[in-house]
Amino acid sequence: MFESKSGVLLIAGLFFFGIAFVSNAVVPVLMYQEEPTPVEGLVNGNLRYQFEDLAARYPESFKAAYGEPPKDIADQDAWLNEKCAEALLLGRKLYTGEGCWHCHSQFIRPVSNEEERWGPVSKQEEYQNVLQMPVMFGTRRVGPDLSREGGRRSNDWHAVHFFRPRDLSENSPMPEYPWFFDGSPDRPTRRGLAIITYVQWLGSWLESYPMYEQYEPAPEIVVEEEEEDES
Repeated sequence: MFESKSGVLLIAGLFFFGIAFVSNAVVPVLMYQEEPTPVEGLVNGNLRYQFEDLAARYPESFKAAYGEPPKDIADQDAWLNEKCAEALLLGRKLYTGEGCWHCHSQFIRPVSNEEERWGPVSKQEEYQNVLQMPVMFGTRRVGPDLSREGGRRSNDWHAVHFFRPRDLSENSPMPEYPWFFDGSPDRPTRRGLAIITYVQWLGSWLESYPMYEQYEPAPEIVVEEEEEDES
């Protein structure tokens, strides 16, 4: 059997089938033995910051997509968490449906100085949630890996980038997504807000999350009226 080419090919085929079975069936089963975290448990402080920033930047679009928050502070907090989770689920569906995973991976490998380029090496526990099922490991990087994209760029940058990528990257191969907007990048629809929320979620759970902007109230300008000389 081992002396013929067909025998060698048969053994090789069985060997590679075994590797494929282990990597694509056994390993995922072992990874997901624990109950995955539901989407409500994935809304963290960093993501809430971005979600509220979307509400502040695009108030009309946000209101059209999600309505108005309750006036009570406690109810408002719960409402924002609920709407943020809702946006995450839709954003994940859009990311998958639009085929974003064809060009963007979501897995930082411990080789070739990837940590220097993309951020901390991916860990197993990061994939134990409903938004990582199935996992978008990816095999190509036509665009950058997005595992640590959250917070690296502002929401308005992402809006322009989804609307017309070449306005920001001249030779970008990324297609335009005008159906995420109502005619212009400053008018994202419910889908536009959702896809941005999902991208800003990626890596938001890390301690090294890059807060690209931290709002500080502008100092009050005190205008002193000069008293006119009566003389």
